[in-house]
Amino acid sequence: MANRDSSIWWRKLGKKDYATIAVAAFTILSFALLVTFDHSSSSSSITAATTNNNNKVSNALVRLTLLPNAKLSGAVCLDGSSPGFHFQKGFGSGFDSWVLHIEGGGWCNSIESCSSRQLTALGSSEAMDHEVPFSGILSQVASENPDFFNWNKVKIRYCDGASLSGNPESEFQNETKLFFRGRLIWKVIIDELSTMGLANAKQALLSGCSAGGLATLIHCDDFSELFPRNANVKCLADAAFFLNEKDVSGNYTMRSFYFDVVHLQGVARSLHRDCVSKMEPYKCFFPQEIVKNIKTPVFLVNPAYDFWQIQHILAPDASDPYQNWQKCKRNIKNCNPHQLEVLQGFRDSLLSELSEFLQNKDSGVFINSCFIHCQTWMTNTWHSPHSPRVNNK
Repeated sequence: MANRDSSIWWRKLGKKDYATIAVAAFTILSFALLVTFDHSSSSSSITAATTNNNNKVSNALVRLTLLPNAKLSGAVCLDGSSPGFHFQKGFGSGFDSWVLHIEGGGWCNSIESCSSRQLTALGSSEAMDHEVPFSGILSQVASENPDFFNWNKVKIRYCDGASLSGNPESEFQNETKLFFRGRLIWKVIIDELSTMGLANAKQALLSGCSAGGLATLIHCDDFSELFPRNANVKCLADAAFFLNEKDVSGNYTMRSFYFDVVHLQGVARSLHRDCVSKMEPYKCFFPQEIVKNIKTPVFLVNPAYDFWQIQHILAPDASDPYQNWQKCKRNIKNCNPHQLEVLQGFRDSLLSELSEFLQNKDSGVFINSCFIHCQTWMTNTWHSPHSPRVNNK
């Protein structure tokens, strides 16, 4: 299975293939991650998974691990609390394989929004659930997650508001008491996981959703450098290809927002040096610039009609004073012909931005037409009996 799938996953796409992807954008998700990882895991070896009364494997709750010693190195959430992650040990054929998933949750671009954020689980570990279920790409159920169910699985909690990329040099020395330590959080969590066996992994996949997917792209090469050359390491970014496009009123809302995030939290230091030497740092926070410098194999999963991007980049409230887009951006069935044409143009912009990325022989994409945002962490969209398939994948 591994050899058959690998030819699809990483092959270089030409014009004919690109056209196929454009057509496939009108299909919906199949979600089998066609990587060259070893797919030799079998459902008969699920000895570490819990079972319910019907003897069917179920997803158990996974405990939150906090890192109180991280404070010694300055790695803290927005409110100064300890960062953390959820870990489930691998077994059987997945004993020396790891999949990490960085949760999403947007960003904060001002003192006010970051102050509000630090009162939530996206800015404070004190507000985080102590136990969470692992589903989708982190599921321990073989039928739901046949490729990774018995791998070592990690959910990295996101509590800095800048895709794990903020730096303390940017902190305001006043009474706001906000900590911009995303880059340090990333380092201490990876260091801790390395002592738990990550450094010895033979296969490793770094993944993330939304803002966590952007963090995945930013740290992809750093992650890859942790392992020896013979390790099989890849990155998967889900719903992370945020576009630098005009909104329906002609303004660059997302560009302005990213400018504020990068400036407020000192993100420039975490971005690729070649990029920030050529253009303003906020532009290097957009994925279309990040992927130009990534050396590690990357796979992108993205809906062509990402409802978060439609609501916040294409038709944000500020650009829609008469609320003409309110119904459309909440349910695509409510869009009129003109709005559908605009949405089609937004989709075309995504495909256009991906054209250069697709020339990389170590890159791959799955673009579908679901009206959704983030798909890999949910069982229903990752791998379920009801998931639509393409070529049975």
